[in-house]
Amino acid sequence: QVELVESGGGSVHTGGSLRLSCVASGGSTRNYCMGWFRQVPGKEREGVGSIYRATSTYFYVDFIKGRFKISQDSPDSTLYLQMNDLIPEDTGIYYCAARTGSCYDSPVTPDRFTIWGQGTQVTVSS
Repeated sequence: QVELVESGGGSVHTGGSLRLSCVASGGSTRNYCMGWFRQVPGKEREGVGSIYRATSTYFYVDFIKGRFKISQDSPDSTLYLQMNDLIPEDTGIYYCAARTGSCYDSPVTPDRFTIWGQGTQVTVSS
């Protein structure tokens, strides 16, 4: 059973950067779709982006506007979320999630992901 653990959250000022990490254990995630999601205060959990690890095919939501980038060194290595130009509205709990197969169908829909990490807090102050 694959388990996910996120790390790298913290507190920054507006315009700052953070890099989140997600480590998978318990099995290979090579043929998984893995995504980053966040839950900001007062809103439902929302997708940020996802990657089909085997082919490094990426999907991003529009509101990211190029500020965030998902990366991996290899399909079975740590997954990263590089976040730049952070604003207070980015404050929330960030989650890594996974599901088997490609990301083509509903790449950033939380209900389609079956494995979740515990989340890491990101706080951006003005």
